[in-house]
Parts: sequence; structure tokens; C-alpha cells
Amino acid sequence: MIRFEDVSKIYRGRRGEVKALDEVSLEVSEGEFVVVRGPSGSGKTTLLLAAGGMLRPSRGRLVVGGDEELYTMGPRERTHFRANNIGFVFQMFHLVPYLSAVENVLLSGGAGFDRSRRAKAAALLERLGMSGREYHKPGELSAGERQRTAIARALLGRPRLILADEPTGNLDPENARDVIGYLGEFHRDGGTVVVVTHGAETDEYADRVIYLRAGRIEKTEESGSTGGSLHETP
Repeated sequence: MIRFEDVSKIYRGRRGEVKALDEVSLEVSEGEFVVVRGPSGSGKTTLLLAAGGMLRPSRGRLVVGGDEELYTMGPRERTHFRANNIGFVFQMFHLVPYLSAVENVLLSGGAGFDRSRRAKAAALLERLGMSGREYHKPGELSAGERQRTAIARALLGRPRLILADEPTGNLDPENARDVIGYLGEFHRDGGTVVVVTHGAETDEYADRVIYLRAGRIEKTEESGSTGGSLHETP
């Protein structure tokens, strides 16, 4: 589903270069649930944004969906591919403050606000425990409700892949468990999930945990089956 081939990302500034990713080679199979961990500045978010077609690597190849090389596409083609294949969930929700929850969900893929899509968005919010809150604006919602709205937005277009960057970082433990549970449900239905997180609440769903340090893969832990205990691979 995702293949990094010797991918590096270098940020250049007044104080010199920072290598956020350093020749990373990594494959994520279709239907996997992969967790990415590492200290602050290890390259986790850079890896996720590169995988989602939102941050061009400095070197290397990045292939998503089997044979689509993301960064040989033009900007419009890459945007279209993203809208049809990838859902994003972020720590800070990224909701439009003057739109209702259901209208924020309808922003998925930029496909419009027609009646059929609106009904699907409302049904998805209800499934995620948002019944009666779908016409509230983000400022009227709790943090957990805002993240449920963000997940509904990610799911509306039926993506093959969800990329989540610290999706529980602003949530209390109960809401965090719910959010990870929704990602686990997407995974059980055959979807591919890559989550950047510091917490351990994803471990019961993870097929692999990948540890980054200084832009490199430090180690990988694999699970024999979803819900199994993790063990380190040589």
C-alpha cells in the first residue's frame, strides 16, 4: 500500500540543514495497522505527510496504492489521488470554525454538499456517536466530538488508507479509546491505517510498531495477530 525507497527529507534554514528523514526504506502492506513512534523531532510527522502526498521528499521514491509514484504526479493529479484514496486525521482536528459538523464532514474530497452526500455524512456522524450534534459548529463541540467529526470526514470518501497524526493527543482516556476503536473498525473492514502516536492505546490493534530516531528506523516490533502481544523482531 505504501513503499518508501531510500526517502530523505532535508529542511534548510539559516542554521543549516536538518535531515528529518534519512534514507528511509519501508513497506506497509494493504490492510495493515502500523503505529509509528519516536521522540520529538524523530521525523514521524514528516514521514506521515510524505506518505500522504503533502510533503515532497528531497530524495528517494514514494509509491502508494501499488504503482502510483506520488511525486511524479502533477499537483492536480496528486490532489485527486489523495481525495479518492487517503483520509487524514490530525491532533488539532483542522475543522472550519464557521461550518457545522456535517458541513465539515462534507469537505472530504471537495465533492460538494448535495443531498445524497449530506445524508451519508449525517449517518456517519450518527454511527460515530454524534446524533443530535451534527449541526453544531466546532466551538460548540467537545474535543472528543471534534475528533469524531474529523474521523467522519476522513471516512466519508471510503478511502483505502487512513493516516493519523497523534489523533488522541488532545483527548481524555475515554475519548482516546473510542477514537482508536473507530480506526480499528476501519482496519477490520480491510482498510490500511498508519498512526503516529506516543500512547500505548493502539497496541491491541497494531500489526507493527515502527520506532524512528533522528530520521531513521531504529527498530520494528511485530504482532503475530491483531490484538496479540507485541514482540521485537531481529
